[in-house]
Amino acid sequence: MDEIDQRIVSCMVTDARSSYADIGAVVGLSAPAVKRRVDKLLDLGILRGFTAVVDPEALGWGTEAFVEVHCHGNVTPGRIRSSLEPLPEIVAAYTVSGAADAIVHLRAASIHHLETALERLRAVDIVDRTVSTVVLSTLLERPPQPEGRTGLSP
Repeated sequence: MDEIDQRIVSCMVTDARSSYADIGAVVGLSAPAVKRRVDKLLDLGILRGFTAVVDPEALGWGTEAFVEVHCHGNVTPGRIRSSLEPLPEIVAAYTVSGAADAIVHLRAASIHHLETALERLRAVDIVDRTVSTVVLSTLLERPPQPEGRTGLSP
């Protein structure tokens, strides 16, 4: 990915509805040249698709928590994933270092709904115990930026 690709991705992160012509005006390319580069970025997996960003709170899913999941014995990430996928309140799950086997991000409509979702999570056969942290407010959320935030190379 060269500097022009980074600038194209940055434009798309800022406003994914920008036309190829608008992006081209910013990066100094024609609309067809931008489209070719975007297609290449999609083929390489750098861009994974285009989506609308929805406010979960506006849809009634404003209660959220991060939950440490501790499993019985040695459980593979694939088994953890397949065990968690049926729970619709889980919006993301990550394997992590440390004592927990995974961290789960839950969203629910209310504290009561969150409690019910946690009970269903605890009932999953691989789960030994959980440690929950309820989110009170979001202080910072950033989309990924291709050029990084610190100016340092990855």
